[in-house]
Amino acid sequence: MFEALRSQMVVLDTGGPMVYLGQLVEVTESAFVLADADVHDARDGHATNETYVSEARRTGVSVNRKHVIVMRSAVMSVSRLDDVVGQ
Repeated sequence: MFEALRSQMVVLDTGGPMVYLGQLVEVTESAFVLADADVHDARDGHATNETYVSEARRTGVSVNRKHVIVMRSAVMSVSRLDDVVGQ
């Protein structure tokens, strides 16, 4: 299922204030591995996750991690960044 997303820029939505954007390089039984990633915590700014992701779609991902491992149990949904519809 996730093989079609490999090497794509993706959005990992969580049930909380965290959202992860980056290139999907690996999926394991317990985690997603992203490269050139942006880890965003909505509590740190004024933008909601949806606004932040839409802006990243328009202007590009602000990379703040070379790699990040995100536990699958924390992820509510996965989508390609190109599939994000602007607000």
